[in-house]
Amino acid sequence: MSTTQPPAASPAGPQIPADVRELLASRIHDVPDYPKPGVMFKDITPLLADAQAFSVLTDVLAGIAAKQRVTKIVGLEARGFILGAPAAVRAGVGFVPVRKAGKLPGATLSQSYDLEYGSARIEVHAEGLAEGDRVLVIDDVLATGGTAEASVQLLRRTGAEVVGLAVLLELGFLGGRERVERALAGAPLDALIAV
Repeated sequence: MSTTQPPAASPAGPQIPADVRELLASRIHDVPDYPKPGVMFKDITPLLADAQAFSVLTDVLAGIAAKQRVTKIVGLEARGFILGAPAAVRAGVGFVPVRKAGKLPGATLSQSYDLEYGSARIEVHAEGLAEGDRVLVIDDVLATGGTAEASVQLLRRTGAEVVGLAVLLELGFLGGRERVERALAGAPLDALIAV
């Protein structure tokens, strides 16, 4: 991001030091007109390529997991896998992926949700979570909130308790926070950077 001031945390965001927030924000690059004209894409791959920034991000996410006393971290396809798996290892808890329909072998639970033009379906392994599990959901970006909302609904059907959602970047102008906070029913939504 090309700003002299780091973006603020979202209203419900975690308290992380300004230098950490600045480091993370500085590694997210704007890509104009991608994937179509008029869209400003927020590319997190430079952050992932920077070992120090990626390690700091992993520490922050693992810290959120520890604060919530989670037993599992759930990552949303696909970049939620990249952020969630190392955070789970760092926090000493298991990792469970939520995938697009048809990508997981064996018995699954699924959840459909509406998109702007159509619908989609996500799945989780039926045996991946159980009653009593305390789950933190991790993804890279919160946009309109459809996938995150559907994930919370899906995970609750396993008997697990969803104790929070953490994202690297919240695109506040798309209004996903309100939708996801309703689904979270009081559990925190932590956005490390909000634009």
